[in-house]
Amino acid sequence: MSGPLVVVGDALLDRDVSGAVTRVCPDAPVPVLDEQAATDRPGGAGLAALLAAAQGNDVALVTALADDPAAARIAELLTAAGVRLYPLRMPGATAEKIRLRAGGQTLLRLDRGGAPQAPGEPPEAALEVIASAGAILASDYGRGLLRQPTLRAALAEASAPVVWDPHPKGPAAVAGVRLVTPNLAELRQLTGDAGAGSALSTATRAGHELRRRWRVGAVAVTMGPDGSVLCHSGSTPLVIPAPSEVDGVEDTCGAGDRFAAAAATALAGGALVSEAVGEAVAAASAYVAAGGAAGLHRQPEDQRPSTPAGSAEELVARVRADGGTVVATGGCFDILHAGHVATLQAARRLGDALVVCLNSDRSVRGLKGPDRPLNTEGDRARLLAALDCVDAVVVFDEPTPHVVLSRLRPDVWVKGGDYAGDGAPELPEAELIRGWGGRVVTVPFLAGRSTTATITAARQRGARLIKGAA
Repeated sequence: MSGPLVVVGDALLDRDVSGAVTRVCPDAPVPVLDEQAATDRPGGAGLAALLAAAQGNDVALVTALADDPAAARIAELLTAAGVRLYPLRMPGATAEKIRLRAGGQTLLRLDRGGAPQAPGEPPEAALEVIASAGAILASDYGRGLLRQPTLRAALAEASAPVVWDPHPKGPAAVAGVRLVTPNLAELRQLTGDAGAGSALSTATRAGHELRRRWRVGAVAVTMGPDGSVLCHSGSTPLVIPAPSEVDGVEDTCGAGDRFAAAAATALAGGALVSEAVGEAVAAASAYVAAGGAAGLHRQPEDQRPSTPAGSAEELVARVRADGGTVVATGGCFDILHAGHVATLQAARRLGDALVVCLNSDRSVRGLKGPDRPLNTEGDRARLLAALDCVDAVVVFDEPTPHVVLSRLRPDVWVKGGDYAGDGAPELPEAELIRGWGGRVVTVPFLAGRSTTATITAARQRGARLIKGAA
């Protein structure tokens, strides 16, 4: 990204007050919440900026703030997260949303701030940061900032890609926006579509209507656990499913902000709109899986994008709790071929779950040289995880899988039959596996199938084609 991600929109202060309900109020039939904790976070466009900054992006926020304690708290929280603020002066009070929660459920939401007030003119510094942006996210929460004429003119003239996250009470996007990201309910309100037919047909019909009406490049309709529907210049929509369903989520607040910010960041990096929406679906799904807004205040964990933290460990724990056998195997799997599949299928038949320990890109380079891998660890992990015989994939950075094996402690460690036979070297992991009573086995290997042979054959064929064309 050549410039910052600039978020332009209405910032709010969100406060979650959590506690316990053990009695009913004596003077009214309502529960009494005994407060145990209160957590503040930026809301609205402020949350979008916070989420983008948490991904390591250079983020600036252009918003309207009143001269009050709520605005001071928003500024404090965002500045601490590394977000640069460019505030417009706003009369009245800064909006606050206070949610009273017990047992993971919201009992009541109290809103403060009253009716939105028209902000003043943006400072020159705000206009300059918009002009220098690598990408722009217009985050509309219906409080009027994106109606400000000078700001709208700056957004219309910006050379950076603009993603517009709309609100039913807000204005239309400026013409020429690269991507608009309503959810299905917002889309129906924005277009007046009654929603006849399936959700997919509604998203397609209303998405194309909004794209035509607002004269924007594309509309990505977010549909929660069903992913997103991208309506672009073609007549056929692109449906991008979520990676997996997420159950028991405490709080999905901010999923739309995470989606829009991820899409804007991807566009700034040169991604196609379809690629940006794919990345946004994955980012929003991961955000929700981590607990949504509630997860922002948990202790951060070491996570790899290709393998959700704890997934392999949780699988192993479940299998062991049921008295099952955990099988593991490992490798680079740079170009997945029939030999790999045969080994994986044979390994899976030896137990109740198969975990694949996958060399990271850095690990593969150390083993195979600077020209490998041909496919990234994310793509390799995704292909492996799509196989019915694979139950989990975990990526490791070291030259050998010793560290991850020590953590998982599988009952059986499997390698292909190229390690079998008289004179074959003992597997380097054998002593480690036997240390906790595990077994090391080999399974039949399909001769003549290898990644190196595949690459060599492809290069030789390419050389012959080039020679013949000459």
